[in-house]
Amino acid sequence: MKTFALLALAGSAAAFAPVSQQGHSTALQADLESMAGYTLPIKGFDPLNLADWGSDETLAWFRAAELKNGRVAMLATTGYIVQAAGFHFPGMLSSDVSFESLSSMKPFDAWAAVPEAGKAQILFTILCAEVASEAQGTHYMKGGSTPTIVFPPIDFSGVSEKTMKVKQDRELNNGRLAMIAIMSFIAANAVPGSVPALAGNPMF
Repeated sequence: MKTFALLALAGSAAAFAPVSQQGHSTALQADLESMAGYTLPIKGFDPLNLADWGSDETLAWFRAAELKNGRVAMLATTGYIVQAAGFHFPGMLSSDVSFESLSSMKPFDAWAAVPEAGKAQILFTILCAEVASEAQGTHYMKGGSTPTIVFPPIDFSGVSEKTMKVKQDRELNNGRLAMIAIMSFIAANAVPGSVPALAGNPMF
């Protein structure tokens, strides 16, 4: 689980361009079809009509939340698989807990075995990354860009608009798939047999 926590700080493959916002409008002005992530196979998939819940500021908040959750889910899925495959840091996490012992456990058991001081350090580091992403320039709910990568900082200023749109679409779609994947992993871990495709897999 320590492996996952460290991976979760690394960021993701692409950053997002600004979502146009003007003031604090009460009606939705954004062109949803031009936004990143409006792609096949199901364009504009929004069964709960979340895009219509509020103003452009609300939509910007939803997009930032989707972007962040997608990035974390991609890293969580990778960390889950890496740990389950037995890859881990060498040495000891603490005086009585080794990385090898954590790698041999199911992820939630591994988290429970991490000393309280270690959990606090992991959560504090994640908090710092979150604060840093929210404090960059003009906030995305006030017309600024959606959260960019914090660790490591990646400069996409030289990327063409067309290439950037492809990167944005890919990141959102990969993040959406990863959210489904990590939810499946968690369900299979918590309720054996709840995900038939994962039944019998030793990592769950």
